[in-house]
Amino acid sequence: QVRLVESGGGLVQAGGSLRLSCAASGSIASINVMGWYRQAPGNERELVASIVSGGGTYYRDSVKGRFTISRDNDKNTVYLQMNSLKPEDTAVYYCNDFRRTIAWGQGTQVTVSL
Repeated sequence: QVRLVESGGGLVQAGGSLRLSCAASGSIASINVMGWYRQAPGNERELVASIVSGGGTYYRDSVKGRFTISRDNDKNTVYLQMNSLKPEDTAVYYCNDFRRTIAWGQGTQVTVSL
């Protein structure tokens, strides 16, 4: 069973950037679609972006043009590059298997100030 550990979050001013990492304890090569999710206080967890093993990507409309998801199967890691951050991006960010959800990691907090 793959375990997921998110990192890279922090405090950033609006317009700034962060790069999140999702490190898996096992191989992610067999996970066809990996996703980044986020959950803000009072909100439901939502899919932010996903990436297929072959490189195809999906982004929710609100982050298109600002976020980039990538994966390195050799390092068993998924990344989320976040640019031009906005206060509404503030949330705890998680990664997971998009098709077959496994145990959630601790998430990483992203806080964007004005």
